[in-house]
Amino acid sequence: MTDTLEKTKGLWQEFTRTRSLAARNELVLQYVHLVKSIVCRMMPTYRKHVDFDDLMSCGILGLMDAIDRFDMDKEVKFETYASMRIRGEIIDQIRKQDWAPISLRQKIKRVEEGYHMLEGRLGRSVSEKEVADFIKMDVSSVKKTLEEARTFNLVCLDEVLIDRLKSEEINLSAEETTEERVEAEEVKAIMAHYIDILPEKERLVVTLYYFEEMTLKEIGLTLGVSESRVSQIHSKALMGLRHRMMQAFSV
Repeated sequence: MTDTLEKTKGLWQEFTRTRSLAARNELVLQYVHLVKSIVCRMMPTYRKHVDFDDLMSCGILGLMDAIDRFDMDKEVKFETYASMRIRGEIIDQIRKQDWAPISLRQKIKRVEEGYHMLEGRLGRSVSEKEVADFIKMDVSSVKKTLEEARTFNLVCLDEVLIDRLKSEEINLSAEETTEERVEAEEVKAIMAHYIDILPEKERLVVTLYYFEEMTLKEIGLTLGVSESRVSQIHSKALMGLRHRMMQAFSV
C-alpha cells in the first residue's frame, strides 16, 4: 500500500513538473478504477440508451481532463474532484444524444405538472390514482410514465447540478476561491434539504439508492415491493427534486 501511494505521488510530481504524456497515461491507469466504478453505478439507469464501452470512453475523457486540471497543492482528494469531472463528461455525452422523444417529454411534463399542481392544492403527497384522475390519464399510463421518466429525470437533475457548478465555475482546481467553495457547499445543502422534505417512502428510496448504494432490486426486497414499484417511487422523487432544484437555481 505504501509503495503504491509513493508511486502515485511520484507520478503526480513528475506530471506537475513536466506535463508529459507518459506521466499522464500512467496516472490514467492508476485511476481508471474510478471510471469503472462510476460507470457500473450509472449503467443500470442508462443501459437502454448507451453501452458500457461508450460510457467508459466518456469517463476516461473526464478522468484525463481532471488530471490536467488538478492542483496537488489544494487540500482536496483527487478522487473527489475526478468523480465530478467523470460524471459530468458522461452526462454531457448522454444529453447530446437527445434520446427522449418529444412525445415522452410531453407525457412526463403532463404527469409532473399534475403532481405539482395537485400536491400544491392539497398540501400533501398524492397517489398515482389521484394524479391520473386529475390529468385524465389512466393509472397504468401514469405508472408507466413514471418508470420511463426515471432516466429522463436523473439526467435532467444531473444537468441542473452540473450546469450550476459549471456556471459558477465551482471546481477544485487551482482557480478555486473561498466563495466558490462556499457556493458548492450551498448547492449540497439545498439538495440535502429537498431530500429531507420528500415524502417518507421517497426519501427512504433516495437514501438507500444514493447513500447506501443499494440497487433498485435490493431496495425492493428491503421494502417488500417489486423492483418496478421502487422504480416508480424513485422516479417520483427525482421528479420532485428536479422541479425544486430548477426553481432554486432559476434554471
